[in-house]
Amino acid sequence: MIVQSPCLTGTDACSMAWITLNISTDAAHAESLSDALMALGALSVDIHDAAADTQGEQMLFGEPGEPGGEIWQNAEISALFDQAADIDAIVHLLADTLSLAQPLQYSVNTVEPQDWVRLTQAQFEPIQISPRLWIVPTWHALPDPGAINLILDPGLAFGTGSHPTTQLCLSWLDQHVQSGDRVLDYGCGSGILAIAALKLGACDITGIDIDPQAVEASINNATHNRCDLHRFMFAAPDRIEIDNASMDIVVANILANPLQILAPVLAQAVRPGGHIVLSGILQQQAEEVIQTYQPWFDMSAANMQEGWVLLTGCKKMK
Repeated sequence: MIVQSPCLTGTDACSMAWITLNISTDAAHAESLSDALMALGALSVDIHDAAADTQGEQMLFGEPGEPGGEIWQNAEISALFDQAADIDAIVHLLADTLSLAQPLQYSVNTVEPQDWVRLTQAQFEPIQISPRLWIVPTWHALPDPGAINLILDPGLAFGTGSHPTTQLCLSWLDQHVQSGDRVLDYGCGSGILAIAALKLGACDITGIDIDPQAVEASINNATHNRCDLHRFMFAAPDRIEIDNASMDIVVANILANPLQILAPVLAQAVRPGGHIVLSGILQQQAEEVIQTYQPWFDMSAANMQEGWVLLTGCKKMK
């Protein structure tokens, strides 16, 4: 989903009714239509796959080094307007502005006033990873106060715990982290895996991410979880040095192509007999990633969820 949106805040955001203009288009016209709609007063514009949740759904991963379209070929644009907007005039102006050869295919829906904060919060319920491990939003009561609770809200960085790749990693950490382990979370996102490892008994945590917003989110989430910031650190790769063969566990939940590119770096960080944990890998990509890491590790597919595979390996002894 690709979104353009100015910020809507205050009590008006909860009391206003809006109109949603839905336009069917293709990759060639989606961005120009989106820009034009914003120029014509749209409060927000969302481009998404018109075939989402069907057999025709088009996956866009955008992995480094791989060609691929940035917009779905069968796209739909949803533009949010104030209820007083003249939709017929807007559609007419769109066609004139962009000199479209074909008439626009569109529909209109009314969005009734709602408490959007409460509605958004209701979409994020606590997630149980195991009998002792939960992910809980800040606004929700702890389902099990005696459990290990990761306090985490949705944010800009990846990793709320709802995606299968994150859950696969958390389940593995829950079963395998030992007291005193040194853990590296490469591509830390929200910091959820590093925070979980620390709460599960690890004593030395390092989180790395190339996105400054992810680094900031990780530090904030660590603070909310009352984690000792002196025991682990989040930083971009060029701001931290990792001792060779120093980590008991290296976990990386990113995507298949960067995992293959990073294989020598991640392998170097794991001690002999230590573990590598890789996620963000589709089932059809698993064998290629296994072969990439095989020179350093005894690799296997540890688990699978909704077409995503968790790969793990034990560092070979020299």
